[in-house]
Amino acid sequence: MYEGIVQDLIDELGRLPGVGPKSAQRIAFHILAADPIDVNRLAAILQEVKAKIRFCEVCGNVAEEDQCRICLDTRRDRSIICVVEEPKDVLAIEKTREFRGRYHVLGGAISPIDGVGPDDLRIRELLARLADGTVTEVILATDPNLEGEATATYLARMIGPLGMAVSRLASGLPVGGDLEYADEVTLGRAFEGRRRV
Repeated sequence: MYEGIVQDLIDELGRLPGVGPKSAQRIAFHILAADPIDVNRLAAILQEVKAKIRFCEVCGNVAEEDQCRICLDTRRDRSIICVVEEPKDVLAIEKTREFRGRYHVLGGAISPIDGVGPDDLRIRELLARLADGTVTEVILATDPNLEGEATATYLARMIGPLGMAVSRLASGLPVGGDLEYADEVTLGRAFEGRRRV
């Protein structure tokens, strides 16, 4: 344990997701050794992000204006919505350059253990977007874990009666993976999602 403000810095850094005690300590000492100009630039960008970034009023993605750049893009296909849990998932899908529709960010996944129910997510907003008849397909791209599956199942039941196609992203074996290291659920999904060659 360090004294005073150094320990406070380590503690605050340790609260960041994916940063454990050792990493927090390394980052803190990097900041202490860094040039003051670099530290001031980091502090300024953190403050600017908090001041300027908000969530898109249409889809829930991060945005600098009322709507994100994807919702403002008139070339995007308005008839397909890909539902994701978090804004970082939008970025992951955009990197593939395979999807040209629009998104809807739920803001998490259903997780009773964590006290997150359907009312805590942006599901009402999704259903409102689907009500005008423009959308013909909804792609459920929630994480392939227990919470993501529960969320996808819930959404499929809610959207199904609206008469539009509902699909789920395929899941299975990763490229470059070995069968012997795959768990039973992953192998089972790979068999379910197999395709002819």
